[in-house]
Amino acid sequence: MTDFGFPLDRFQLDAIASLDRGRSVLVAAPTGSGKTVVAEAAIDLALAAGGRAFYTTPIKALSNQKFVDLSIRLGTDRVGLLTGDNSVSPDAPVVVMTTEVLRNMIYAGSSALDDLHVVILDEVHYLQDAYRGPVWEEVMIHLPANVVLVCLSATVSNASELGDWISTIRGPTDTIVETERPVELTSWYLVGDRHTEDDHLIPVLVDGRPNPDGARFAEDPRTARRQGGGRRRFSTPRRVETAIRLGEEDLLPAIYFIFSRNACDDAFAACRDAGLRFTTTDERLRIRSIVEERTAAISNADLSLLDYDLWLAGLEAGFAAHHAGMVPAFKEAVERCFVEGLIRVVFATETLALGINMPARSVVIEKLTKYNGETHEFLTAGQFTQLTGRAGRRGIDDEGHALVLWSPFVPFDQVAELAASTSFPLTSSFRATYNMAANLIRRYDRDEAIEILGLSFAQFQADKALVGLQRRLVDERTRRDRLAETAHCDRGDIESYAALRARQDKTRRELPDGRRAIERALSMLRPGDVISLPDDGGHAAVISIAHRAGGTIRIRAVTGEADVIAATSDDFVQPMHPVAFTELPTPYAPTDPIFLRATAEQVNAVHINRDARRRTHASTSRSELDREIAAHPVNGCPNRASHLGALHEQHQLDRAVDQLRARVAKRQGSVVRRFEAVLDLMTKWDMVEDWSLTRSGRLLGSLYHECDLLIAEALAQGCFDDLDEAELAAAVSCVTFEERRQDAPRHPRAPSRAVGTRYSQLASISERLQGAERSRGLPVTRAPDMGFASTAYRWCAGRDLAEVLDDDMSAGDFVRNIKVLVDLLRQFALVAPSAATRACGERAADALVRGVIATSSEVTVPTSSAGATPHQSSGPNGSDQQP
Repeated sequence: MTDFGFPLDRFQLDAIASLDRGRSVLVAAPTGSGKTVVAEAAIDLALAAGGRAFYTTPIKALSNQKFVDLSIRLGTDRVGLLTGDNSVSPDAPVVVMTTEVLRNMIYAGSSALDDLHVVILDEVHYLQDAYRGPVWEEVMIHLPANVVLVCLSATVSNASELGDWISTIRGPTDTIVETERPVELTSWYLVGDRHTEDDHLIPVLVDGRPNPDGARFAEDPRTARRQGGGRRRFSTPRRVETAIRLGEEDLLPAIYFIFSRNACDDAFAACRDAGLRFTTTDERLRIRSIVEERTAAISNADLSLLDYDLWLAGLEAGFAAHHAGMVPAFKEAVERCFVEGLIRVVFATETLALGINMPARSVVIEKLTKYNGETHEFLTAGQFTQLTGRAGRRGIDDEGHALVLWSPFVPFDQVAELAASTSFPLTSSFRATYNMAANLIRRYDRDEAIEILGLSFAQFQADKALVGLQRRLVDERTRRDRLAETAHCDRGDIESYAALRARQDKTRRELPDGRRAIERALSMLRPGDVISLPDDGGHAAVISIAHRAGGTIRIRAVTGEADVIAATSDDFVQPMHPVAFTELPTPYAPTDPIFLRATAEQVNAVHINRDARRRTHASTSRSELDREIAAHPVNGCPNRASHLGALHEQHQLDRAVDQLRARVAKRQGSVVRRFEAVLDLMTKWDMVEDWSLTRSGRLLGSLYHECDLLIAEALAQGCFDDLDEAELAAAVSCVTFEERRQDAPRHPRAPSRAVGTRYSQLASISERLQGAERSRGLPVTRAPDMGFASTAYRWCAGRDLAEVLDDDMSAGDFVRNIKVLVDLLRQFALVAPSAATRACGERAADALVRGVIATSSEVTVPTSSAGATPHQSSGPNGSDQQP
């Protein structure tokens, strides 16, 4: 076993032992617990056997980081990198890549898979991501059977289920779960108070339970404005004061999560304007050195446009912002400075929690809700754990700290519930896409494709639920059969008798106050009252009266034959009045046969009040329906009440069984049903014919983008032909860009007449496609958007950054959108039907990669590199569709 130079934890030893036995492993453990050690051991095993190892991550930034880490450990001559931006030593024995790159290599049948021994799937819990999640499942399903998988996941509560699925599709797989954090975490509640100088800081949990002291900070936002001149007493602590308090409590460095880019920038500016300083002179010099190294390739004009001086001033003071609106060079500088302990507070959006290795002593969560574009959602336990997972640096801190700030809209008990929660199950987001369907058709026959879809985790989870439903269905049927036996009456047809009684009951219910009168008469009965039974059934002495839920009254009585009968108002047509009274035998023992016989003797001996009997008989004079019931053979059965009760339950179960059947039918084969709908649409659009791909279908199978079918159809129709480089970039941006601002212009102007025409063609195809998708119940492909076309046009035409950026788009968003556009243009350069369009796509991509875009696409190769030089990747194998 590899000597790591330090003692390993039990879960690491167990996972490595499984790898030594040639088994795949799923390791679910908290952030910072050392899952990477397992991955490194797997890589060592692969190299020792003369094979290759692939290390996949969900995001390019994490791939770049792992590339550097592994290069330092193994040497740069043994480690390569493949992302949508870079290709470094792609033939190296160890290659780091995004998961999409590996998926595309598999579909392309790349020879790079020939000597592959092990694949590490980092952050495998990403498979529940709505858009990109299916990629993880595609990789696991399609990888050659001899490849060992090392799946690294955050702690999830259904790790065993995920492990069972991997075992099903991959063979022997051991699930290793570690629930203990390497550094203990304490959760705190920070509350601003206008009546005191200092904010309140209390632990959220005491001995694992909600701190009772937290209840005193509860304020109803609708009624709390009653003190201090109309303002509420408690408040959300201010960001600057919170940063100062963290320093006073020795809780720095800290990551301060704010779910808004603008708010992160505001917090950064507030700290700068307040004159906060957390750094020494030497630290400031080191910060400047790191920043200058990371931004050296950016021109002075662009740095000025990006407010470089103000940004650097904050960094040198020891605080920074970190979010997707920043250019990559700025974000990377922040990350490097924070890892070296030079920055004490980072105001970040939740994207910082997605894999980048930036542990802190404490984490601050300003709000427990975040805006999803439509509504404010409360954080899930899994999201909360992902954020707080950064708290506590292994080997440095004895304890990590998570601070939640007070909010008038989130009560303390909800905070405590979140902090104490350990339940965050992983659910599959797998679904058949157009590109997936095209590749299944290209590689398999129909039956094989259906079988492969059945291997998905989504189907596995659905099947487990299906098994549960079917088990319930069997149980309910068995119970129903037993009830049918109880309902059966040897004297006659219980169903027809029940139907008559139902008609009688309906008739009685329709009489004014009929039921209430019967209930009232029954409620006035007392033990010992003798009543005349309906239908000349003789007499019986009441022995008990019970009031049931819903106001129903149930009586038990003993007949002259010592039979015990039970009846409710449903068993009487008219109010029942006593015709005599008798003292019940003593001691009172309603279940004792001796008591029952003695009561029957008294019933037979009692003197019946003739007038009362006449009143009872008069009030129970029977209608035709009553006579029909009286004549029914079941009516005379002494067990008719139990027969009717069993029949009623049987009918309820019949309805339940029907509902279960419907649920089984709905859930069974859901993945396959969606695939069939996708296949039907592709057939109607001439992408597929008799389980073979047409020319357009083959084009679709080579495109990796969320709008794949729209793009394939547009390429097939020539929508992107006969354009110059800037026009092509602008036209293609209409399918890569998605406007998320609510106040954006509804009809942006096209940068040229040709681009406007192509946009109209795209919109027409999109409208037709969306209609076809809706008619089949498929998710709708988003419509083209021309909001970035003019920006892409100007940048491709060589304009400066100052001429391209405006107040409506951050530099980081500009970089991200250009990089996604470059990725698709490079795909065009390989697959476009027109040779001229292929060449134009390559030229347009090259024209876009300059200035701040070029610097953001670079990766720093360790200085010991043996001649490995980064260069732009090309082709679908290097395409991963994400920044």
